[in-house]
Amino acid sequence: MKAKVFYQHIFSNVSQILQDEKEFQPTSSIIFQHFVDDEFALLLDKEIKPIDISSLDEIFQRLKNDEPIQYILQKTFFLNLPIYVDKNVLIPRPETEEMVLDIFNCPDIEIKKVLDIGTGSGCIALSLKKKFIDAQVDAIDINPKSLDVAKKNAKINDLKVNFIERNILQMDNLGEKYDLIVSNPPYVCQSEKKSMNRRVCEFEPSIALFVEDDDPLIFYKKIIALAKTNLNDGGWLFVEINENFGKETARLMFDLQNVTIHKDINGKDRWISARFLK
Repeated sequence: MKAKVFYQHIFSNVSQILQDEKEFQPTSSIIFQHFVDDEFALLLDKEIKPIDISSLDEIFQRLKNDEPIQYILQKTFFLNLPIYVDKNVLIPRPETEEMVLDIFNCPDIEIKKVLDIGTGSGCIALSLKKKFIDAQVDAIDINPKSLDVAKKNAKINDLKVNFIERNILQMDNLGEKYDLIVSNPPYVCQSEKKSMNRRVCEFEPSIALFVEDDDPLIFYKKIIALAKTNLNDGGWLFVEINENFGKETARLMFDLQNVTIHKDINGKDRWISARFLK
């Protein structure tokens, strides 16, 4: 079978299953790459080895049940790092990649110690370790199953990160000073569930997504308090945010410097950066 024929077969099925046209091509490409480990096969329309059609049909059936393709294949990429994912961790988002790319451009600081709060799959911590290879990178999460996934991803990428099981809400001090603290904490209000895609609500871990409506900034209050105590002079804090609470979150940082709300590629308030200066 030629590569283009196989891709068209995938695309035809995917376009009948998914609702959003913007997802047809990327989902089809992900599935194609899963079966064909040759980046030039489609471009050159090479002859490909026989495909396990039963495995392909199983993928289509699971897609029909709204299961995310990343969970079906148990893999994705984050800033070119291969990342294993399962239902114990969130699927890394492009918006989070944007925040990490912004961190890469932090001015006037030598990053030697990094902390990722609520690490999940470990994608943020690992991408920071890849960039700041000599830095000590620590990563906290409350869920031991999430930490198992993060450790697996560290092994896959041959990167050393210190993974720590801890409930950040029960911590009054981090015990160490950091040059950078970053977090993508739970920030979606329970009341927002009804407007969210079923693939998110029914498959991704609620503990990593949702907060109660009566205290939507609970994690930011704790993270910011810890940052004020545990950032080195000149250190940076980056947090991904709920677009509906950008200004409210920024106000919690009133005694930090250079507080900036950043918009993602879709023009939505998506993360805040701030600096600790004595």
